[in-house]
Amino acid sequence: MLPEGSAPIWRKSRHSGGEGGNCVEVARLAPEVGVRDSKDRAGAVLRFAPKAWATFLADLRPDAGASRMT
Repeated sequence: MLPEGSAPIWRKSRHSGGEGGNCVEVARLAPEVGVRDSKDRAGAVLRFAPKAWATFLADLRPDAGASRMT
């Protein structure tokens, strides 16, 4: 959890290229995980419960298989 009044630390995906194209940034928000477009930092922030975010990341792993996607 973030201390009262502190700003979140946003980090860019390590899978984002350096060309400034389609990148997202992720930050720990109290108590969710935030995701935003790196080109529109003042724009909308998607918020996910930590468990939902962990499930999303697990599904992206190559060894997760396609069973959840069908």
